[in-house]
Amino acid sequence: MAEADARRREQRGWYWYDWANSVYSTSVLTVFLGPYLTSVAKAAADTHGFVHPLGVPVRAGSFFAYAVSASLLLAVLAMPLAAALVDRTGRKKPLLGFCAYAGAAATTGMFFLGGERYLLGGALLIIANVSFVVAMMLYNSFLPQIAEPEERDAVSSRGWAFGYASGALVLVADLALFAGHDSFGVTEGTAVRICLATAGLWWGIFTVIPLRRLRDRYAAGGLPSAPTAIPAGAASQRGRSRQQLRETLRDMRRHPLTLSFLLAYLVYNDGVQTVITQASVYGSEELRLDQTTLIVAILLVQVLAAAGALAMGRLARRYGARRTILGSLVAWTLTIAAGYFLPAKAPGWFFALAVGIGLVLGGSQALSRSLFSHLIPRGKEAEYFSAYEISDRGVSWLGPLVFGVAYQLTGSYRAAILSLVAFFAIGFVLLARVPMRRAIAEAGNPVPDRI
Repeated sequence: MAEADARRREQRGWYWYDWANSVYSTSVLTVFLGPYLTSVAKAAADTHGFVHPLGVPVRAGSFFAYAVSASLLLAVLAMPLAAALVDRTGRKKPLLGFCAYAGAAATTGMFFLGGERYLLGGALLIIANVSFVVAMMLYNSFLPQIAEPEERDAVSSRGWAFGYASGALVLVADLALFAGHDSFGVTEGTAVRICLATAGLWWGIFTVIPLRRLRDRYAAGGLPSAPTAIPAGAASQRGRSRQQLRETLRDMRRHPLTLSFLLAYLVYNDGVQTVITQASVYGSEELRLDQTTLIVAILLVQVLAAAGALAMGRLARRYGARRTILGSLVAWTLTIAAGYFLPAKAPGWFFALAVGIGLVLGGSQALSRSLFSHLIPRGKEAEYFSAYEISDRGVSWLGPLVFGVAYQLTGSYRAAILSLVAFFAIGFVLLARVPMRRAIAEAGNPVPDRI
């Protein structure tokens, strides 16, 4: 009984990190930073519409997409190193705190992004996004340690619902500030910078709760090992990251069905992440919608995603997580295909698209996380979740890169939308081919009654 109470206390603390960091994903990445950083880059552009970071000519409209892509590539190097460290030492919570507060500080610093400081914006975005991704990997790896197999769908879904509720709450405040910026005595640009900075403050403040509730499980022997096992210097750390990633993948080859699930997830989640990071840019630049419309649409997504995560968690209890995810991928395919045909300057149709996305967004992510937790051998949680997070965000540089290149070559964002349909359709086929019960058994874990 005491053990169950302690586990539930950790679960409740765990939910609060979704509450803390989801505001960064929503207010910063999805709503404000893309259009604002694009406008800053355009202000700094030459007469041909190009900026020149490190002397490389980049169309101003592509700068945000390239910065997102660069941050995710750097996260690929950082995650295996962090995972190896925590699986050896058990020091997961301190590293989670470090990454969370580094990201929160960089996000708060976006208050100073103005004028033509597009390089500052790109640098802060890269720091914040790498920190966000690594922290999410560490956070996710707590799930199999704090929830029994039969609890994980529900626990994961509640976490996502907590996060989407948080994002919706802050977006309401952001909308009030942005729409009424004149009455508050600030310019539209200042209102955006306040919204960016308060997302960082929110992230930092509420991270205190999970750091107080969660507990580390130390490595064999019960004591943390010395952190000096990681070589100093950027070059040696990059080498160590690549080596650790190779070791993780080599170990995962002993569980080929786990790899099959990751491949399916990599494909369909690339589509999900591209929608999250590029939706506001697509809406503002291609569909010519104003910022207020975008905020209301993303707010609608947040509210429906919170409800959708809980509803899909209940569907998973009845039909199984795998079958529920497959249904969500069909819905994703139809929704994104419809998005290609949206007319410009038509907020009603954009809101309809937001409804379709919101109903499947939270549940597909939450159930994917809980489903993967069943496929991890005990003692390899952080290491395997680093590979999962690489699939989640670390390999999702491809979608933003495609968007950036498409705009670079054509001057239009619309053409890249159709590529996302392929991601969801192919992901569906790959996931449908994974024999989930056998995959869980081969990982050495108990198979739930319904999966």
